[in-house]
Amino acid sequence: MPVPDIDQFHAISISALAHKLAAEGRSIIHMEFGQPSTGAPKEAIERAQHILATDPMGYWESQPLKERIARHYRETYGVTVQSEQVILTCGASPALVLALTSCFVPGQRIALARPGYVAYRNTLRTLHMVPVEIPCGEAERFQLTAKAVAELEPAPDGLIIASPANPTGTILPDSELQAIIDVCKARGIRIVSDEIYHGLSYGEPAHSVLEHDPHALVVNSFSKYFSMAPWRLGWLIVPSDKIDAARARMGNLFLTPSALSQHAGLVAFDCRQELNSHIETYRRNRDLLLEALPALGLTHIAPPDGAFYIYADIGHLTEDSLSFCRKLLLETGVTTAPGVDFDPLHGNRFIRFSFALSTDLIEEAIRRLKTWFNVQNA
Repeated sequence: MPVPDIDQFHAISISALAHKLAAEGRSIIHMEFGQPSTGAPKEAIERAQHILATDPMGYWESQPLKERIARHYRETYGVTVQSEQVILTCGASPALVLALTSCFVPGQRIALARPGYVAYRNTLRTLHMVPVEIPCGEAERFQLTAKAVAELEPAPDGLIIASPANPTGTILPDSELQAIIDVCKARGIRIVSDEIYHGLSYGEPAHSVLEHDPHALVVNSFSKYFSMAPWRLGWLIVPSDKIDAARARMGNLFLTPSALSQHAGLVAFDCRQELNSHIETYRRNRDLLLEALPALGLTHIAPPDGAFYIYADIGHLTEDSLSFCRKLLLETGVTTAPGVDFDPLHGNRFIRFSFALSTDLIEEAIRRLKTWFNVQNA
């Protein structure tokens, strides 16, 4: 079996160029990654500093953190999760690998939305699984539908759901989520739900797939809502029949997450006032961009129900979103993500803005973008 080819994550190369320019003295505004510009909650940092000073630590899996995560599912979604079902991971990316390798084998077909997070497609290929991409356009609010899943022939072995989604921020209504799950149950399709952006919504909150399907696997992390991306801490919820498989893979492939991060993560769960204040900043940033972008000629965008992204159609200006993002960066200092990362067929016509920044930086980005887009549209 040959080593599979996978696509580059182009936003990483764009970001590397941005950091090079910053080192040369350029003023750079980073809107390329889904990475909060805020740090971990204050009390979590204080706890980490105490642990660093008093505990040598080591390989460790925090039972209190597993129990706190299980409690979170009871309090937030009204579902019962046992602490044994919680596998602590080194971020969401290893959790996805654990989920896929615990349930599927090479050659099996896993469906996912297009556009979608670049690592879904590439992780599947790396594991010798077959990504089956479902095109989701403006008419579908760039999200999966039960109808589309029902029409796949043959039925895939698995389905990756993301709500809120990356790169669009769209959220599946609970009725559509239920309908998708019903189709999957009828057709024997195992669900892996990426819920990494839960907690970040601007209207109705996102529902967990576990509210309707206790046999699904759920990926989550401290990177987004908890503002702890550099701490590399996440979790996977597995059904009872997959606990041993997932634990064995975690232990052999990744050992344990950082002990320091686990101590901080436990404290972060109860820092809601500080964390919710970030959402209000994102909401303000979202409103500013939604007001500004149409004036720049960007009138076709995905509706950002949650997360902190705006996915915008630039097809009237270019058929090469990667070159467009490089040019935009070099001439304005504003860094964005090219749509080809998320959609290899039509992403050449899209770019993604992340608004997980301070509002003053968003306002400055808008000022730079206005001047630049006026020239491009002329």
